[in-house]
Amino acid sequence: MKVAKRVLGIDPGLLHTGWAVVDTCGQSRKYVASGVILPKAKLDMSERLITIFRELDEICKTFEPDECSIEIIFVNKNPKTTLILGQARAAAIVAVANNNISVFEYEPNVIKKALTGAGHADKSAVDKMVKMLLPVAQPKSADEADAIAIALAHTNMVKNLIAK
Repeated sequence: MKVAKRVLGIDPGLLHTGWAVVDTCGQSRKYVASGVILPKAKLDMSERLITIFRELDEICKTFEPDECSIEIIFVNKNPKTTLILGQARAAAIVAVANNNISVFEYEPNVIKKALTGAGHADKSAVDKMVKMLLPVAQPKSADEADAIAIALAHTNMVKNLIAK
């Protein structure tokens, strides 16, 4: 008997943190919920980070995911931007880990490959696969769409690991 799993996908960002919850059982995927955490830009860094932490903590308590997948940041041309994004990512990981949920980290090209079969797929190819796999999902922003893609990619990665 196959066991259903609930996956939380996170696209971290200091001003826009996308999140999505997807249920998976075998080949079946079901959209549960998604959204974007929007800390106010005028807040200082610590207040924005605690906003991300608190909202993800509440999402974990509300939806009770079994696992979480989060995008690994890439190094930007501006090291300060990379550092700031890393802090937002850390707040998200700590919120999830604080709820005893396993966190899986994936690079952007791995996420794209898990969804489209091509690690260098463009945004439209990823969006097309998300719509095909979860037609009920209607993301209102790129951050929300990316979080859905991250959750779906994890379900594909886990499915492929189990199959081996």
